[in-house]
Amino acid sequence: MLDIKFICENPDLVKENIKKKFKESKLPLVDEVIALYGEKCAANSRANDLRANRNKISKQIGMLMGQGKREEAEELKRQVNEQAAELKMLEEKEDELSRRVTEIQMKIPNIVDASVPVGKDDSENVEVEQFGSQTHPDFEIPYHTDIMQLFSGIDKEAAGRVAGEGFYYLMGDIARLHSAVLAYARDFMIDKGFTYCIPPYMIRSKVVTGVMSFEEMDAMMYKIEGEDLYLIGTSEHSMIGKFIDTITPEEQLPLTLTSYSPCFRKEKGAHGIEERGIYRIHQFEKQEMIVICRPEESMDWFRKMWGYSVELFRSMDIPVRTLECCTGDLADLKVKSYDVEAWSPKQQKYFEVCSCSNLGDAQARRLGIRIKGADGKKYLAHTLNNTVVAPPRMLIAFLENNLCFDGEHYSVKIPEALRPYMGGKTVLTTNKTL
Repeated sequence: MLDIKFICENPDLVKENIKKKFKESKLPLVDEVIALYGEKCAANSRANDLRANRNKISKQIGMLMGQGKREEAEELKRQVNEQAAELKMLEEKEDELSRRVTEIQMKIPNIVDASVPVGKDDSENVEVEQFGSQTHPDFEIPYHTDIMQLFSGIDKEAAGRVAGEGFYYLMGDIARLHSAVLAYARDFMIDKGFTYCIPPYMIRSKVVTGVMSFEEMDAMMYKIEGEDLYLIGTSEHSMIGKFIDTITPEEQLPLTLTSYSPCFRKEKGAHGIEERGIYRIHQFEKQEMIVICRPEESMDWFRKMWGYSVELFRSMDIPVRTLECCTGDLADLKVKSYDVEAWSPKQQKYFEVCSCSNLGDAQARRLGIRIKGADGKKYLAHTLNNTVVAPPRMLIAFLENNLCFDGEHYSVKIPEALRPYMGGKTVLTTNKTL
């Protein structure tokens, strides 16, 4: 969230940023929070005056009592008691105003980077670069769940009986391939110098509101009934939360971590082809990367991080492109974001498989993640996150791009990078036909 003093000193800039994000309904929040902050400051100033006066009078009472001037001392005590009632009222008012100010601060979008293209929604995102050639096989690519069924690799029917829609069983070579991709992604990031971590799969509400907007929380998170706990929707939430209320010496930066976790989301299916299959599901697994760094280094890390995703996917023979999210497609906490999209030979279009985001100091301000500089001064860190891989979407891209057909049977070639994780297999074969 934005610093309240920044909002008060730059209301026009904050409003212009809201307009760039096409969220005009939030414009009144700027004037409202400035007015509330003014009330809070006035209450705080009056309360400080009363505290100072109380201390002054207390000393006078002691002197008068020592001089035997009891009546004068009692009069001053009466004044102190009257002021104590007013002070209590002011402190309660100040707490309530602070709560309301913070609540509104958390609804005002972060200032987007000047390089972000202005656009209303994801239809106006901008392609940055393509990596690898789009493939156009001379045979029809089956739907991804049909490919999996050829290898006896998926059972949605049984999962539906057990857990309902949005779940599935992976079986045999397909399940092994799923795990192989995650293991390869883990080692890939470790080789890049990231520290491997397995985080908690549940987080408290303080962490939830620290890492995401209210709108995202309502759309994504599962609440544990009767507990102050939420199932994580993505592992960067608990990974960033690891540093809540911490002060890290500057010389220890950057902090670079890669994490594995299951993820749980209240997904609602997209239209068309993505309504079926395993594009949008309630439970999946993910390898994530996060960075906590100095503000002046965050854009360099942003470029490195999406580059790692491109490198990883290309090592598995999957064509990808990077797409810059426009202002209207950026979540409120984000400063800049790229989607990495994989080519789908089946659909003959790209689809999102990774999302790399620079959140500036928004999460750090909410969670109290600070850095101690060499001069002893403390300042807010910048936080970034990016998907390494998130099966099953990544698995869909892998199967479609590595599928082969000899006119009778299908097979899936295993790229060299994955073979050590697949017991040395170079290809998956099946005797089944569609």
